[in-house]
Amino acid sequence: MKSESLEIKIAEALIERGQKVVFAESCTGGLVGHRITNIPGSSEYYLGSITAYAYEAKVHWLDVSWDTLEEHGAVSREVVLEMAQGVRKALKADIGLSVSGIAGPGGGMPEKPVGTIWIGLATAEGSWARHFCWDGDRIQNKNYSADAVLQMLLDYLEGERELDRE
Repeated sequence: MKSESLEIKIAEALIERGQKVVFAESCTGGLVGHRITNIPGSSEYYLGSITAYAYEAKVHWLDVSWDTLEEHGAVSREVVLEMAQGVRKALKADIGLSVSGIAGPGGGMPEKPVGTIWIGLATAEGSWARHFCWDGDRIQNKNYSADAVLQMLLDYLEGERELDRE
């Protein structure tokens, strides 16, 4: 599937539903927001993003708990769910998505190797998360992660509610 088609399908679905989306990005560094804004007219459904790379930014801007970060680490189901809920609340959107991971080449650990990524999605209906482990270089892992965020959003918009995947 061509990546642009994801953005176009998302645009059509959000416009049809009259919903607004926001993103909290860590390891992708703003790539998801960049891809969304490549579509003309995206201001109709995209409010903005918060790129929160450091723990301090996650706590201050996204209302992630220090306890959650210390107990589970930034690359965890628990943190991405708090990030998605926090960005949704902070920017007053219908849908909030988040991504946190280890893009590489360093930073990996046995229990969280390079390429480990968590994605969260939060709405008024609830919150969901997906876990992936990519095997690319840093840039590939960022691109794979952005694709996965957009695919999770599209899955939600198309009615899939069994979004949790590990």
